[in-house]
Amino acid sequence: MVLEKIQKENDIKQLEDEELKILASEIREFLIQKISLTGGHLASNLGVVELTMALHLSLDLPKDKLIWDVGHQSYTHKLLTGRREGFDELRKYGGMSGFPKRKESACDCFDTGHSSTSISAGLGYAHAREITGEDYRVVSVIGDGALTGGMAFEALNNAAQLKTNFIIVLNDNNMSISENVGGLSTYLGGFRTADAYLGLKLGVFNSLNKIPVYGDKMVERIRRTKSGIKQLLIPGMLFEEMGIIYLGPVDGADIRGITRLMREASHIDGPVLVHVLTHKGDGYLPAERHPARFHGTEPFDIETGLPSRPRNKANYTDIFSTVMRKLGDRDERVVAVTAAMADGTGLKRFRNMFPERFFDVGIAEQHAVTFAAGLAAAGLKPIFAVYSSFLQRAYDQILHDVCIQDLPVVFAIDRAGLVGSDGETHQGIFDISYLSCIPNMTILAPKNKWELSDMVKYAVAFEHPIAIRYPRGEAYDGLGEYREPIACGKSEWIYREEGIALFALGSMVKTAEEVRRKLVGQGYACSLINARFAKPLDEACLRTLPERHALVVTMEENVINGGVGEHVTRFYEDSQIPVSVLNIAVPDAYVEHGNVDILRKEIGIDADTVTARILEKIRKETED
Repeated sequence: MVLEKIQKENDIKQLEDEELKILASEIREFLIQKISLTGGHLASNLGVVELTMALHLSLDLPKDKLIWDVGHQSYTHKLLTGRREGFDELRKYGGMSGFPKRKESACDCFDTGHSSTSISAGLGYAHAREITGEDYRVVSVIGDGALTGGMAFEALNNAAQLKTNFIIVLNDNNMSISENVGGLSTYLGGFRTADAYLGLKLGVFNSLNKIPVYGDKMVERIRRTKSGIKQLLIPGMLFEEMGIIYLGPVDGADIRGITRLMREASHIDGPVLVHVLTHKGDGYLPAERHPARFHGTEPFDIETGLPSRPRNKANYTDIFSTVMRKLGDRDERVVAVTAAMADGTGLKRFRNMFPERFFDVGIAEQHAVTFAAGLAAAGLKPIFAVYSSFLQRAYDQILHDVCIQDLPVVFAIDRAGLVGSDGETHQGIFDISYLSCIPNMTILAPKNKWELSDMVKYAVAFEHPIAIRYPRGEAYDGLGEYREPIACGKSEWIYREEGIALFALGSMVKTAEEVRRKLVGQGYACSLINARFAKPLDEACLRTLPERHALVVTMEENVINGGVGEHVTRFYEDSQIPVSVLNIAVPDAYVEHGNVDILRKEIGIDADTVTARILEKIRKETED
């Protein structure tokens, strides 16, 4: 087995040419086998096997710096740097991350997880290299989907000023998560059919290279001139017009072709872009046919490609999808916006039924928010469906373009709270904190599937900025008998007792139910209030709680700093209402990857730990 010869970085350079093809096949077989058991990012990794091998053949790691944009396509990189054994615990708590991690290997020079960052980080390394006088190559790999992000263009614009070598590898598979959209995708698509240009370019260069002494100089001049051969055949070359030398495109399965371009690129003083055409899901037919479904997959049956643990119940995204379809039928002013996540956010059905009212802006959350603001200002009802951790990228636009103008944009925030296996960069545990400080913003969170439906309908009719945060995974179908109409800033009583008041928000209502059962079982009277609103708080309810409760326990799946608990505590302090308050929230720390149930226990927001903390607080206050 050739793969067994790879024990550490640079071992691939010891292989014979005929072994490289075998290695590529073995890597694909290995990834399919392992990811079918653990889950993970499959399609993106299968598409870059040969590209990654070529990069490792071209570079000296860890001396040279290889930066992966997003990083979910770095599995082959991990294999080639001696981390094969780690795949048994891939994305599990305490196991190997599904993304590059500096603490995991010296060959991972930059932590990634979100899109469009690699060129900026690589440019930082390139300038640092010149300041420190060190000697290493810098290569940033970015996908054509990530290239739609504005930050990538900001970095390209800045990189054009660089006078020393910096290589940008464009991994062009015409996919981000869903299929790429927009002008850049169309532009890059033209390269795929530019065979005449490629043939002529290679013919001219090969002929010139045969001319003694002057041939190399002529080739170099053609490459650098603005009126070069590219402009003759493909006018207005985007990258070269920006001052970035363009090489390619090259077939992503051609290891030697990629290494030749990489060698050529390394001799250029300045930024150079190497364009590589890859195929997402390459080598596994189900992933080739359904690349979006196999972008981030749960464990699956290899033979059929179907999930090995089929879902029996709808998840929150499914509920949102159904409500959006119904709203689209009822109101022609309802429009949907996504940032390359139509499938992931549940907008696929809306897109199919109302294509003229569906907008996929690409991986461009900042643009998406201001675009939605424009739609709202013009009288439409935009719903921007987005993952919690991705919405962070558009904070300035939420504040300036939506909330200052008090525009009725609905933010449907999926994956709010702990999301599990993708780790720190994807945990949606900050949105309450970063949204609640913005004037004019209203924030809701549903306790179950019916309340999510009610909240989306309420939000569409709301005339101000509003956000609904809901978790990943199976939608809770308990407490269905409690369905009071939504009223702004009003909570909902579930159980009205005395002694201890559990003031829980969103997904934590289910946990609070279990905590209440445990406390009642030990002889403690306990109320349960569904907070519903993170902002505005139900101050009328909070004001009355101390009349019958000695302890108020706030529960939320958000970081403690800036969360609901902190706001409740401040309310009681400012109102000078004497009551004991215990805040249950995510600690002031990043939460690593792992099973959500394990993570809840580790950070202390599971029912057993919360119950123990409540009993300990009661014990201490009784002793005092």
